[in-house]
Amino acid sequence: MGDADREPLSQERATELAEAAVDLAGGARMIYRNPRQSFSLEATKTVEVDGHQVEVRWGEISSPAVASVGGYVFEIVEAGIELLIRPPRRRGPE
Repeated sequence: MGDADREPLSQERATELAEAAVDLAGGARMIYRNPRQSFSLEATKTVEVDGHQVEVRWGEISSPAVASVGGYVFEIVEAGIELLIRPPRRRGPE
């Protein structure tokens, strides 16, 4: 079952997945303190956590380090992660 076939993630579950992926990618402090060059082939890393694909993107001079999963985007800061963007909510029946 792919990510598109799943129920939408709750913010709490997305946070857990993003935190686990950041830890697997080296930890928030290492990612935050080691920005990549924009042309680097290793500027992103996709980590699978409990069957979910989480993209971890190292920061650059003009952009923050982020982790994204299920439409949620978290900024990676030295002490951990902070929510930046929630997925849009559906309005009414479709």
